[in-house]
Amino acid sequence: MTQAPMIDEAPVQVDHRARMEILGAILLTIFLSALDQTIVGTALPRIVTDLSGNELYVWVVTIYLLAATVTGPIYGKLSDQFGRRPMIMFGVSLFLVGSLLAGLSQTMVQLIAFRGIQGLGAGAIFPIALAVIGDLFSPRERGKYQGLFGAVFAIASILGPALGGFLTDTISWHWVFLVNLPVGIVALAVLWRLLPPIRHPEAVRSIDYLGASVFAAALIPFLLGLTNKQSGDWADPQVGGLMLIGGLMGALFIWVESRAAEPILPLSLFRNRTVTASIVATFLITFGFFGAVIFIPRWFQFVLGSSATESGYQMLPLMAGVMGSSILSGFIVARTGRYKWLTAGAMALGTVGLFLMTGIRSDTPITTVWLWMFIAGLGIGPSFTVFTIVVQSAVAPRMLGTATSALTFFRQVGGSVGLALAGTIFGTSLANEIPRQLSAGGVPQPMIDRFASAGAAADANLTGVGVDLGQQILASVPTAVRPTVEPFIGQIVEAIHQAFSLAIANAMWLAVAGAAGAAVIVILLVPELELRQRPAATPEPAPNRPIPVPE
Repeated sequence: MTQAPMIDEAPVQVDHRARMEILGAILLTIFLSALDQTIVGTALPRIVTDLSGNELYVWVVTIYLLAATVTGPIYGKLSDQFGRRPMIMFGVSLFLVGSLLAGLSQTMVQLIAFRGIQGLGAGAIFPIALAVIGDLFSPRERGKYQGLFGAVFAIASILGPALGGFLTDTISWHWVFLVNLPVGIVALAVLWRLLPPIRHPEAVRSIDYLGASVFAAALIPFLLGLTNKQSGDWADPQVGGLMLIGGLMGALFIWVESRAAEPILPLSLFRNRTVTASIVATFLITFGFFGAVIFIPRWFQFVLGSSATESGYQMLPLMAGVMGSSILSGFIVARTGRYKWLTAGAMALGTVGLFLMTGIRSDTPITTVWLWMFIAGLGIGPSFTVFTIVVQSAVAPRMLGTATSALTFFRQVGGSVGLALAGTIFGTSLANEIPRQLSAGGVPQPMIDRFASAGAAADANLTGVGVDLGQQILASVPTAVRPTVEPFIGQIVEAIHQAFSLAIANAMWLAVAGAAGAAVIVILLVPELELRQRPAATPEPAPNRPIPVPE
């Protein structure tokens, strides 16, 4: 088999100044998405408390990820066919509409629905932004410039928690969504002025509407069933039934894609070992990491009594580790052209950090938790940069948008599945641990039986933030028995805090398994390729190379 010719050029040729201006526009768009994530994370415990939606805690994030997951591959394909600029501008505009509506929400159901609209728009931002970098920079350059994405996330990680906490504590949590509007309007203006209408004139004008519909019909019921497991059994129609429907529709999706002229997720991508291994590793690391750490801000606010602002800054060790190692790994890959053992070592370090976090308890010193978070972040960070470089270097230029979207798709699927599973583990563990910890604290058995009989909904109501838990418990019991309960309030509160901490620790084991699995995949299946040059998939004549063309 003849080796493909080697090139060391960007697929799209523009002058250096134009490339830097476009890079700035893309980084501003990424900042919009990153800022929304960091603001909402610290405000979420207060939001679900105010809207009486503790039992729907994970839905605020799950629906966003689900919508972004469904639309990501579609946006990637459409951007290949019709151009990067119109598709990313449409996505940002839809994201802003969802932000406005989410900021006006008055009920938990409204907030979840409008977060879904946000996700429909957000699905365009990251895959198209990465595809633009793939268009404009050579493989060796991509590591350096994609590392700047980590810098943007680092800035958002510092600014977001402070801004989100300030708005939540001093004005209203509604403004954590409304603040997206001015940033988004600026991003739209800059994109319109600077981003060229890059597209591939050789692409066939065919959109896989059937595949997109079947894809949504497969993913949505599967994730809904997985999430419903928190309050049901596997045999329930709302759990096992929905997951079965999702599995059947998933098989149908594979069949449809194998026959589509222009599939939204080309199955041919998975014939490439590098692409397949990178996607599986990305799925596993996100599967564990995202699903577990979403609960850490709640631990700070519920167990330690931190404000939204304080909990945001208490997350900085994790974010500093993630963003610092993401940026550094990008520059290392750009300089050396090597990535395998860097990534394998990072995954192993992430496994160690997440394992340490399974030891979290109500009396764990906060400085110890910060150290564990920083170690975990150092290990996780490179996965957000290196796998993108590897996948983009393994496919032809005309497949950049589709391949990047596939990687983003599996990253979001991993987050969605991991979040649903972590929520189930957390809820089940909390219900089981509360009676055990009450008994260990010396609380009388009749009181323990009352907590046990109240069910998961009552447990969720006990974990709201910004309230005095002891007074909340006293207010929930009949006046006649309050004198009997009051002497044990201290033990009850401490037992609930310990049960909450143990539930989070159990959810962290999911993250450990995901990180360890990613490390094994990288070591065994991801090949070490030197990225000094890039093999073209086929030796095409120069006129057939993708170029910017007017629309």
